Amino acid sequence: MFAIKLTLILLGALLYLVATGSWFIWIGPDLVGTGTTESLLYAFAGTCALLLITFGLAIHIIKTARPTAAGGR
Repeated sequence: MFAIKLTLILLGALLYLVATGSWFIWIGPDLVGTGTTESLLYAFAGTCALLLITFGLAIHIIKTARPTAAGGR
């Protein structure tokens, strides 16, 4: 059971790092470099989505590590 959980955690971390790296190195700059209104809106929306995913992941990690910190008994 531990091996499956560890594999899923490592896979999730790898996917998150690949998605973040490709956004900031390849997709985001390409959208901004195009310069059209539509591509700039896509770049803004993608950055907002990435920040929301990062914030949600941080909250999930904190709540998993300390389940009583959210006011539970």
